[in-house]
Amino acid sequence: MMKLGLIGVVMFACGCPGGGKYTPPWGAKEPTAAEEAQRVQAKQAEITSFRAESVMDYWLGNDRIKGTVKVMGKPGAFVRLNALSPAGGDVIADLSCDGQDFVMLDKQHNCVVTGPCDEGSISQFFHVPLAPDDLFHLATGTTPFLGTAQKLSWDANAGQETITLEGDKGTQTIVVDARDGHTDVVSSHLQHDKQAWTITNKDFHDVTAGDKTFRVPAKSRFEGSAEKSDLIVEWNELDLNVDLDASKFHVEVPTGIPACH
Repeated sequence: MMKLGLIGVVMFACGCPGGGKYTPPWGAKEPTAAEEAQRVQAKQAEITSFRAESVMDYWLGNDRIKGTVKVMGKPGAFVRLNALSPAGGDVIADLSCDGQDFVMLDKQHNCVVTGPCDEGSISQFFHVPLAPDDLFHLATGTTPFLGTAQKLSWDANAGQETITLEGDKGTQTIVVDARDGHTDVVSSHLQHDKQAWTITNKDFHDVTAGDKTFRVPAKSRFEGSAEKSDLIVEWNELDLNVDLDASKFHVEVPTGIPACH
C-alpha cells in the first residue's frame, strides 16, 4: 500500500495520466486538431523574413558538396542564395526568386538558368524537391500546413504532439515539441503515393528580433524520396524579421551569357 500511494502522489504532482512525464499545452480542455494547427501556425506567422549564413551539405550532380551558403528570404517565393566555393570564398552560384521568376547564375560554368520560381527550378541546384518557401521554413524551423487537420495526439513521455493533415498533396504529419510552452517543429513529413519528403530540425535555441524571442533550430535536414535527394544545413548566423526590399531578390545577368544545359 505504501508503494501504490507513492506512485499515486508522483502521478498527481506531474498531472500526467498514465504515468507520462509531460502534460499537454492546452490544459484541461483538449482542442480539435484544426484548433491546435491554427495555434502553431499563428506562432509561426510572427516570423516574416530571415537572413542567414549557413553551412550546407548537398548533392551537386553526382558530387557531394559542403560549403558556406548565404541565404535570405520571406514568404511568397522570395529567395536569394549565394553558394560559396568550398575551396575559397568565391560565389559559385547566385540564385534568386522574386516571387514569380527564377534565375540561377552558374559562375563555375558561366551560364544561366531561368524559368518560373517553383520546386522544379530550385531542384536544379539542390536536387531536392524544395519549393521556394521551404527554404524559409528550414531557416525558421517552421513548416507549411498542406491540408486539413484531422487528428491530434499527445505523447506524454516525449512532451510532443502530432498533428495529422489530409489534402490533395497527401498525408502530412507534423510533430511539435511542446515542452515548456514551446512550439518546436521537430519533424514534418508529407507522403503522397510513393513520393515523400521530410523536414527534421534539432538543437532549438532562442533568437531575438526586436522585442520578440523566437525558437529556431541550429540544424535542419530536408529529405526527398528520390536517390541522392537530401540537404543538411547548419545555421551559423540568423537574423529574423529583417527589412528585405525587392532589389535583394534581383540577379544581374551578364549580357550574352549562354543558357546552362
